[in-house]
Amino acid sequence: MTEKPVDDVVRDQLPVVSAAAEAARFGTAASHVAAGAGRFLVGTAKDLRHGKLPGKSDVARELRVTFEHLGPTYVKLGQLIASSPGVFSPELSNEFESLLDHVRPADADEIHRIIEAELGQPAREVFATFDDEPIASASIAQVHTATLIGGQEVVVKVQRPGIARRLAPDVALLERVAGLVELSEYGRMLSARHVVEDFADGLNAELDFRNEAATMEEWFECLQPGPFGDRVRVPKVYHDLTTPKVMTMERIYATRIDDVKAVRAAGHDGQALCRNLLLSLLDSAFHGGLFHGDLHAGNVLVDEEGKLVLLDFGIAGRFDARTRRILRQLVVDLIVKQDYDSAGRAIFLLGAVHKPGSTVQGGEDLKKVTQPLSTTEMASMSYTDLGRQLAAVAKAHDARLPRELVLVGKQLLYVEKYMKLLAPRWKAISDREIYGYMAGIMKEAERDRRADRSAKNQQ
Repeated sequence: MTEKPVDDVVRDQLPVVSAAAEAARFGTAASHVAAGAGRFLVGTAKDLRHGKLPGKSDVARELRVTFEHLGPTYVKLGQLIASSPGVFSPELSNEFESLLDHVRPADADEIHRIIEAELGQPAREVFATFDDEPIASASIAQVHTATLIGGQEVVVKVQRPGIARRLAPDVALLERVAGLVELSEYGRMLSARHVVEDFADGLNAELDFRNEAATMEEWFECLQPGPFGDRVRVPKVYHDLTTPKVMTMERIYATRIDDVKAVRAAGHDGQALCRNLLLSLLDSAFHGGLFHGDLHAGNVLVDEEGKLVLLDFGIAGRFDARTRRILRQLVVDLIVKQDYDSAGRAIFLLGAVHKPGSTVQGGEDLKKVTQPLSTTEMASMSYTDLGRQLAAVAKAHDARLPRELVLVGKQLLYVEKYMKLLAPRWKAISDREIYGYMAGIMKEAERDRRADRSAKNQQ
C-alpha cells in the first residue's frame, strides 16, 4: 500500500478553512467541552451527596452528550467509537451506539429542497410516495422510504444540508490536535495524523454518494467469481435517481444480524451466517482487494432466504496486489504454519515496523500472542485482551500497523461479536469450509513464494 502524506490529501467536497474560521470553531468546541465537564462535575457532586460514586457509564453518557453538542464531525467520531467493539470499553461503545442511526433528523422542508435541487424535480413528482419521517438518521445523511412511479419500493438517502461547511473547520482542528498527539510514543504508535487523514478522506468520499454506490457494486462484483458470491447481496442502486447528495436504492426487508431471537425464529443457521460473513470478508480482502469497513449490526442484515445483506459502503478498505500477497503469507504463517519468524519478516515487508531489531524476537512475541487462537472457543476468547497484547508488541517494536490492516481487524471484531451471539461454541479455524479456504490461501502463498524465487534466480 502506498502511503499518502497528510499535506497532499485532496478533499473535493470539504472546503478550505480560513484561520479565522478555525479559531472560531476552536472557541466553540472548547466551550462545549467545558460545559460538558461542568455538567459532569455537578452531577458527580449530586451523586456523592446521595452516597453514590460515578461509574464508567456516567462518564460515557456525558461524553456522548458532549459529542452531540459539538456537532456532526464529533457525532461521526462517536460513530467510529461505537463501530469499534473491543477497541474501546463496552460502556463507551454501547453508549455511542445511539449515534449510529438515531441522530436528530433535519427539517423535512430542507430535505425536500435538497431533493429538488439534486434531481431537478420536487419529491412528489419524482416519487409516487415519499415519507418525510426518516427510518434512520446519522451525522452525514438520513434515510427515507419512498415508492417509485412504477411501484418499486425504495429507500432514499439524503445528505444533511450544509454538512460540508460544518465539517471542514473541525477536520482542520483535528489535524492540528493529531500533530500534537504524535509527540507522544502512544500517538506515534497509533499514527494519529494518519488516523485523522483517513477520517478526513472518508468524510470527503461520503459527501458524494456516487462513490458509495460505485463501491457497493464493485464489492458485490468482486465476490461473484468466488464460491461466496451467492451468499451475500446488496441493494440495487437507481443511478438515474442518484447524485452526490441523494442516493436511491432498492428497499430490502431483512433482520439485523444481532437480533438473535428474530434470526432463530426465522429458522436461520447462526453458524452458517457467521461463516458466510467471515468468508466474504476474507475473500473480498484477500482476492478482491476491497472490503466493507463498517460491519456494525445496522449494516449487516439477513433476508428471508438467509442471505447476508450489506448496507452503507461509505467506509471501505482496499489492499493493493502486493499487500494482498504479503497478507496471505502472514495469515498462513500465523494461523496455519505457525512460522512466527516468517510472520515477523512479513510484517517488516508491510513497512509496519520502524525500530531496527531482531525479527526472531519479534517472531517470539507474535507467537505468545497468536498461538492460543487455534484452540480457543469463541465464547471464551477476548479480542479486547488480544488487542491489548498486540498493542504491547507493537509498542515494543515501534510498529505502526498499516491503516487498512487496522480497519479489517476492526471488522473481525464485529464478526467475533456475532459469533458469540449466534454460534458461541463454534471454532472457526476448525470449521471444514474455513479450513478449506485457508488451505487455498496457503497454496496461493506457496505459489507466490515459488514465483518470487524463480524471479530472483532469473536475475
